[in-house]
Amino acid sequence: PSGCLVLCLCLSVFTLLLQSLWVPPEMTRDEPAGRSPEEQGQRGLGFRRLALRLEALSTQVQRLSRERDNTQLTRDDLSLLLQSFRQDQQGLAHLVERELKRVSQRLDQLSRQHHHQSDTPSTHDEHRLHTGPSEKCEVPMDPAYPVCAEKVEFLRARWQSDPCYGFYGVDGTTCSILTYLSQIEDFCPPRLGRNHSAPPWHEKPRPYTEKAEIRTTLSPLYQVISNSSGPAINFIRSRVERMSERWIQAGLRMRQRSNKTVSTLMRVLLYPGALAGSVGQRFESMVETGGPLGELVQWADLSACLTILGHKLTFSTSQQQLQSLIGAAPGRGSCPIQRPLTFDLIYTDYHGLAHLQGTMGLAFLHYQCRFRILDSFGTEPAFNLGSYARAHGYKTLWGSWGLQPLQYMTMFPHTPDNSFLGFVSEEAVKQEAREEELEADTYRKDRIAVVYGKQDYMWQGKSDYVEVISEVLETHATVYQTPGRASILPGFIRNHGLLTQERFLRLLRRAKVFVGLGFPYEGPAPIEAIALGCVFLQPRFDPPHSSDNNNFYKGKPTTRQISSQHPYAETFIGKPHVWTVDVTNKTDVREAVRAILRDEVKPFTPREFRCEGMLERVHAYITHQNFCSNSVPTWPPESALRAHLGPLGQSCVSVCRRSSLVCEPALFHHLNSPAVFTRLRIGCSSMGQEVNHLFPSYNPWGRHCGLQQEPLLFSCAGSDPSHRRLCPCRAHLPGQVALCPDCI
Repeated sequence: PSGCLVLCLCLSVFTLLLQSLWVPPEMTRDEPAGRSPEEQGQRGLGFRRLALRLEALSTQVQRLSRERDNTQLTRDDLSLLLQSFRQDQQGLAHLVERELKRVSQRLDQLSRQHHHQSDTPSTHDEHRLHTGPSEKCEVPMDPAYPVCAEKVEFLRARWQSDPCYGFYGVDGTTCSILTYLSQIEDFCPPRLGRNHSAPPWHEKPRPYTEKAEIRTTLSPLYQVISNSSGPAINFIRSRVERMSERWIQAGLRMRQRSNKTVSTLMRVLLYPGALAGSVGQRFESMVETGGPLGELVQWADLSACLTILGHKLTFSTSQQQLQSLIGAAPGRGSCPIQRPLTFDLIYTDYHGLAHLQGTMGLAFLHYQCRFRILDSFGTEPAFNLGSYARAHGYKTLWGSWGLQPLQYMTMFPHTPDNSFLGFVSEEAVKQEAREEELEADTYRKDRIAVVYGKQDYMWQGKSDYVEVISEVLETHATVYQTPGRASILPGFIRNHGLLTQERFLRLLRRAKVFVGLGFPYEGPAPIEAIALGCVFLQPRFDPPHSSDNNNFYKGKPTTRQISSQHPYAETFIGKPHVWTVDVTNKTDVREAVRAILRDEVKPFTPREFRCEGMLERVHAYITHQNFCSNSVPTWPPESALRAHLGPLGQSCVSVCRRSSLVCEPALFHHLNSPAVFTRLRIGCSSMGQEVNHLFPSYNPWGRHCGLQQEPLLFSCAGSDPSHRRLCPCRAHLPGQVALCPDCI
């Protein structure tokens, strides 16, 4: 009876495995393409191999039974298998593996016979990887290809989950799988008699001979974006057209000033993923109802900047077109692209990054060094490295892409671990005409205030604050009004409704004060208001807003503490152009407004938010940043380094800022050695390498000196009460935080 019981249990397990592990192709599209179960880390290795083998055999049995009437899977095969279960209960796993291997070999033979008999040509013969009709295929055990067997098992079970495998010639047989894994994915050794060659999608050496020279027209950009349409694209085109003369003049001045502006011509793809697919539809619907426009401002200015610098641009907001542009194989994105990537740089955002991963397969990792991610609020290294983020509580919906942190490009220079891309402050009239007129007017302004907040929810709880301002200034708003809905704005507000950018700039030109309500955070409008001579009055946040206490920042890959609505304006510009107040204290607000009215404030634009500033910054990035090299960074040069050992509990961002410097993560590797601790006369009783985003650092308790083991975790951000951070600081050009005196 016990033997029967064991037999029944074994049969039940066998049946359940087949039923529970069978995943129909339509249910696998969300699974990361081309990953083995080992990479996904879901089950034990031995059980997983057996389970996948059972699933693969089930697939082959079903397919071959449909294709051939004389398939020799008889009762004898099953009887032999059942006898094995009875004879040796303790060796169950070994016997199952041996018997299934025998049946598998028989099925492979039948499959090869079937395909040999079939003479129907494939519609993708030029892509299919043919195998000889009588070729005998066994999975090689080559230490140089350690995951080959695992990949074979995976594809035996899942080759039908994505049509791209069939496109590349995989038909479920071991031979076709091995051919694919050796020629397309490079996980298995070359087949017998075939030379090893790089996969067809690997980069071919490119003779970088063509040079990019500064253009005096934006016509190429207009042609590039003419294929797209919609409110967002209309906004981008309109902004570029308004500012075209300023861009052209800035390019001419840059060319006259230096002959170092000629660089290698780059083939650049601009893909704003936030404008593509269903996300794009939602974003488009907000453009004309007061939604966020900061990202569009950046895309417009980046497009114009790259065009003036002479690079070759492609612009797309279509996921379908993206697949064509990068040469994706037909299917769901599990396979690599068909050819080498034809773009030297791809500028996208977090949404676009996900789209690229979903269409490039294995090629995504190969080419990710070419990506540049527009990321308004920044991504700190602790959130960027997936394994570290999961292990230390930094896992969010964003981040975990494992890029070089400097590949993320921010709206403002708030996260030195990232590259500051920025934008250009728009002005109502040409620079020359504005200066002449303002000289005659002595910068006179009307006694009006314009409130920064285009949607009515931003005004909630701010009526008392705005009312204090309205006591001495005529107060205007530009809030989108839903048709047929009563306004919730206070009666003393003159609301213009949602204005075009041109009319909004004209209103700011008349205004004395631009009033922040506390939201939106860190947008471009305050910089443009200051450029037009307004004083920006904004709320102070006490305690600072962060992912710990604020829903907007919750889930964002940053630990920044936001001290005001616009920290850049507060820190880098300050009085008399920026006043930061406690808006709950009416006395403070009144005194600030009176002081503002007493001052005559001239328009001011930091160099980094002018056309020339953005041109020289982006030119420097394209010329010097190379994330595809395995060597340590050489830019900025080591001569720019100013090493500082910070106090306990301070980040390198704070340590460097305290000395009027900025933290430069590309210089960390110069500090990550025992010799540096010795040179700085730091007495270390012990020293070791760790994967820790606070390292290199010094712990005075125990006098332990820590070195960084993972270069992706070199981080200006991050502090701890027990660590003194060793920080790579540098100086910066006046009004250009991204560049040091030795950088250009």
